[in-house]
Amino acid sequence: MISHPTLTELSEAIAAFDAEAPAPGDARHAFLARVADNARATVAREAEQGAQLETEAIERLKALLGCEGDFTKLNADLCEALRSGGMSTRDPALLAHLRATAIGQIRIDQPSYGGLEALLASD
Repeated sequence: MISHPTLTELSEAIAAFDAEAPAPGDARHAFLARVADNARATVAREAEQGAQLETEAIERLKALLGCEGDFTKLNADLCEALRSGGMSTRDPALLAHLRATAIGQIRIDQPSYGGLEALLASD
């Protein structure tokens, strides 16, 4: 479900970093290597979980909006419904969708986030 940076963008950035030759003792490169390792882990989690999370989001959006489409179209339709006032920002189904979407993205981006366990426990 990553929208930006995309899986491709992250993979290209990792490949570009890996192609660089580090100078011995380069502290900046050591830091960036840790960043690249985190990006690799994020890419792996996105590849493993992203399609399922997107499918779940599509089903929630279909139910919420009462229409069909792919994730991009349904998300755009949701944005338009909110902008136009056709849907209340306090709609319980909307809030449930946003919560589930945020939790799914946290599972990919920051699975060790301390608040994730609390979010999952409150379901």
